[in-house]
Amino acid sequence: MAKYSIVVPFHNEEENVTALYARLKQVMEQVGETFELVLVDDGSNDRTYRLLEEIAAVDSRVLVVKLRRNFGQTSALAAGFDNASGEFILAMDGDLQHDPNDIPAFLEKLEEGFDVVSGWRKDRIDNFVMRRIPSRCANWLIAKLSGVDIHDFGTTFKAYRREVIRNIPLYGEMHRFIPALASWYGASICEIPIKNVNRERGKSHYGIGRTFRVLFDLMTIRFLLKYMGRPLHFFGGLGALGMILGSAISLALAGIKIMHPHQSMMLAHGPLFVIGAVLIVAGIQMLAIGLLGELQVRHHFTSQHPTPYAIDRVIRLRAPEDSRLMSERPDTNF
Repeated sequence: MAKYSIVVPFHNEEENVTALYARLKQVMEQVGETFELVLVDDGSNDRTYRLLEEIAAVDSRVLVVKLRRNFGQTSALAAGFDNASGEFILAMDGDLQHDPNDIPAFLEKLEEGFDVVSGWRKDRIDNFVMRRIPSRCANWLIAKLSGVDIHDFGTTFKAYRREVIRNIPLYGEMHRFIPALASWYGASICEIPIKNVNRERGKSHYGIGRTFRVLFDLMTIRFLLKYMGRPLHFFGGLGALGMILGSAISLALAGIKIMHPHQSMMLAHGPLFVIGAVLIVAGIQMLAIGLLGELQVRHHFTSQHPTPYAIDRVIRLRAPEDSRLMSERPDTNF
């Protein structure tokens, strides 16, 4: 088993695959410890997979994971983490905007005992309006809501202890919230500055629309961090409040009816009557949602979870003295 696993997802990065592999290999060989490169093809429709296959054919330290279609960056990372065997796992982008020369700094912090080491693009050079302002706002919100005091949640360039990252379920855009989720498990987290390099080749897959998806995931992560194991505390509180207010309105209207038996309540207090009834019904529904949430939590902790990706094949050279490729194995997990 390798000591370090470097996980890199690729999507239509044929212009960067070979250069990144060469740089990673050079840096990791200088580190002097056993390592593997887990390269994930996230449904590319260019020559990315063919290039990865050629690399795996000549280097037994390279594991190529090909997904059946484009599942997104978070799912690609999850596939890489699940297939990595290293004691320490480092993740980075495949577009050469992360400098492999920063890797030793991550490994040094892991050796010091930290569970999660997050990169910080301290001096960003990308577009100020389209990238830096939305990123700064999102990072500030995530830090405040999660209680994890780091500056840059958005970068993929992070390092983890194997036992920590394996406990964190990944889906949607959740990879950027790994430090927040890890903190829920009691992980120790630190942050180190990294270089922010301009993309040399290829086209960026990021846009302003990604920021809005992140905001929705932020609401999800806030709920998960506070109520993941006790959803009834959230929905039950809202339900109880609605039922109390609705009951108070209903009792007040009943008192008025007793004092004025000949008065038509719908004509005199129709809107208030409807509000009271709706609050009671909504309160009961909230309580029911909370109970269903509790059942889901029980199911979550007592069953196996499907992966958010489907693997087409996994390729690795058997051993340095054997140049034959591992037999390609189809994956039936959908």
